[in-house]
Amino acid sequence: MWFRNARVFRFTKPFDITAEDLEEKLQADAFKPCGPQETMRQGWVPPLGKHGELLVHSANGYHLIALRKEEKILPGPVVKEAVEERAEAIELEQSRKVRRKEKDEIKEQVMLEMLPQAFSRNRRCYAYLAPKDGVLVVDAGSAKQAEDLASTLRKTLGSLPVRPPVVEQAPAFTFTGWLTETIDLPATIELGNECELKDPSEDGGVVRCKGLDLKADEIRNHLETGMQVTKLAVTWDNNVHLVLDEELGIRRLKFGETLQEQLDDVDVDDAVAKFDAAFTIMTLELSRMIPGLLEALGGEDRSAIVED
Repeated sequence: MWFRNARVFRFTKPFDITAEDLEEKLQADAFKPCGPQETMRQGWVPPLGKHGELLVHSANGYHLIALRKEEKILPGPVVKEAVEERAEAIELEQSRKVRRKEKDEIKEQVMLEMLPQAFSRNRRCYAYLAPKDGVLVVDAGSAKQAEDLASTLRKTLGSLPVRPPVVEQAPAFTFTGWLTETIDLPATIELGNECELKDPSEDGGVVRCKGLDLKADEIRNHLETGMQVTKLAVTWDNNVHLVLDEELGIRRLKFGETLQEQLDDVDVDDAVAKFDAAFTIMTLELSRMIPGLLEALGGEDRSAIVED
């Protein structure tokens, strides 16, 4: 159980929930498949998949959950062709032109008829609640996907006081300072070989660099023209490789050999026990890394957070 991404939400006031209470609330919104005339359904599913029935997997005070989303797929060209055929038939039979409004009504009817035979696309999005760390962490590649899960969880629980964390200075300013050496690179951060540069002007361009020495002259030349670093590949504490963006999104997480060896040292053959060990190792490392990254980026602005 290794996350590939990490979108972090900060609890804005003290929040705690037991695994039992969380399980009860998630059960009320457990996933049910789409009905014949439905285009989308989502709900909570066991994070262990076929290896478990509970909707919450808890370890060391961290609660892992999974949201499943089912969408019916109707190929646009197929729907369009069926609509055109019916519109042409009406025009021939009734000797009149089928207007746009009527075509829209035909389209709705066609889609309703096709839905029961449509293919389904299923996606799962994982997240864990860490009340003692004050964060919700979502394995999502985009801010929208993470916010969708947070919104669904808020609806399920009735309340979820979270927001993305805020740092004291703009991440792009810090990233750029690290590359221009106007800001000291923290000892826990090692630069990778990938970054994205943006011109901050309204119609500014974007330069994506990969497989390069980030201190090279060709990158420095772009920075001297006023471009800013908006994405940056780094290694955290020699343990975790990641790409960090200006919205504090963490993508392409790759846990290093030290953590992999810790998992390999766990002498269990049971799939659930192995899953539990991986989840525990990952959450403990992220519990160090997340506040460490926020501190490296100038420190977290906690002015809107209600402390205990």
